[in-house]
Amino acid sequence: MWELISAGGWLMLPIILSSVIAAAIVIERLWALRSARVAPPALLGQVWQWVREGKLDAERLKTLRGDSPLGEIMAAGLNNSKHGREIMKESIQEAAGKVIHELERYLNTLGTVAAITPLLGLLGTVIGMIDVFSAIMIQGTGNTGVLAGGISKALITTAAGLTVAIPALFFHRFFVRRVDELVVAMEQEATKLVEVLQGNREVDSPITAPVSKEPVSRVGSTRRGART
Repeated sequence: MWELISAGGWLMLPIILSSVIAAAIVIERLWALRSARVAPPALLGQVWQWVREGKLDAERLKTLRGDSPLGEIMAAGLNNSKHGREIMKESIQEAAGKVIHELERYLNTLGTVAAITPLLGLLGTVIGMIDVFSAIMIQGTGNTGVLAGGISKALITTAAGLTVAIPALFFHRFFVRRVDELVVAMEQEATKLVEVLQGNREVDSPITAPVSKEPVSRVGSTRRGART
């Protein structure tokens, strides 16, 4: 392995550094974007139980806010539920923007790694071919060892760049899709919370009362803004 790195030249150093960064991001995001951590399925029922039993005090709201991203969104809505439906929805949207930004953390960096490592490999290819033609100009085509060294540098850096870029691109697409799925799940739970507190819906049962004709704004409406 060391011989390959040495043969690839100095461009192998940024490629290796990029691979370390990509691996760290993948491991961290796999842990952070677990569904049970981001949007616990039983959280809405637990919150509604606290509301019915009058146990939703400031301490439980603090615990709810720090428990999960979905809990942070729900806590923002619950804090402002007494101010009416519109204020509650606005507070949920504001909290959702912050949560989505946190879910997308490091994804731009991972996408950058996926984009630049093939270019680094291509740059190594160009430098290797320059070395080859320089050797031909000076020594002619008789010194095959020098020619092989330049070609080897070109091939090794290209292979190394693609080896890093392919999995980085795969996981970048995977995590973007994963964030989209989690945002939809949190959107649905937040919408249920608004309807339940407004008396339009029962938890974990079909809607028994007429739903207000006023549209419930989508938590995901802040998603595009959170990417910027």
